[in-house]
Amino acid sequence: MPRFIGELELPRNPGNFLALRRSVRHHLKHHPADQVVVGLSGGADSLALTATALAEGVGVHAVCIDHQLQAGSGEVAEQAAAQARYLGASAEVVAVEVDRRGSMEAAARRARYAALHEVAGQRPIWVGHTLSDQAETLLLRATRGTAAGMLPVNGQIHRPLLPQPRATTVAACAELGLEPWQDPQNEEEVFSRVAVRNQVIPLLNEVFGHDVSGALARAAQVAAEDAAALDAIVDKHSELGVECAAEPTALRRRRIAAFLHAHGGAVNAATLAGVEALLVDWHGQGPVAVGGSAAGRLVVSRIGHRLSIGRE
Repeated sequence: MPRFIGELELPRNPGNFLALRRSVRHHLKHHPADQVVVGLSGGADSLALTATALAEGVGVHAVCIDHQLQAGSGEVAEQAAAQARYLGASAEVVAVEVDRRGSMEAAARRARYAALHEVAGQRPIWVGHTLSDQAETLLLRATRGTAAGMLPVNGQIHRPLLPQPRATTVAACAELGLEPWQDPQNEEEVFSRVAVRNQVIPLLNEVFGHDVSGALARAAQVAAEDAAALDAIVDKHSELGVECAAEPTALRRRRIAAFLHAHGGAVNAATLAGVEALLVDWHGQGPVAVGGSAAGRLVVSRIGHRLSIGRE
């Protein structure tokens, strides 16, 4: 174990930090990397990930996104970059414009990942999602009609800390003497994820008499792995015809999702069900709305034996 990472002298036998290092070491065994881009918010998860990657000998370039949605967000991003440099990483702050129409959380995520991909080029992008995030994702997606989770690797996106709970990253930062940024929005229960974290999961723990996060995270991972396997075998086309009505439901829905993605449509339980009905329960119904913008609503219509997508 190195004595220093950057200017930080590592403590002797930091148990939580060592747990994170084991997860990163396991990840590197299957996905070797000399240089990675880390999405660093300054919070405990991404700060601990940065420190852990450096301790494991991985070169880190930290990208600190300024979403420009809160007063002082630029200073927060600069402070995160300074922490990364103190730990021995290179770092930069990238300001992004977030589309304020629709879901702010979703728009911020799209802007953030677009910026990370632009900076990374061909390098892996490491993000600090944990087992706790995985459990929350399953519950949130279930309320929208889908059972889904996150994969440890999805294209360029890598999640080396996915086996570890959030409490471990918080404790690891404390062991190292690092002060993570506390996002005030993480306490605003108007946001669904915060309410799930602070209310729903504690209630489930109370009802079942133990911490359910691990079981929820395992279920999320199984769902993500099943979805990835089906996505790999489904015959995707940018057009859809009535012939896919005869396909198994799971494959047909993935074809519909690919069709919507290809044309910029929203993929959720409502749009999937509506478009699927045009194929398997056709009785002359009108077009299905699958998104919209200033240019107008995006709709899917059935014309003869094919589906058509366009604006109205």
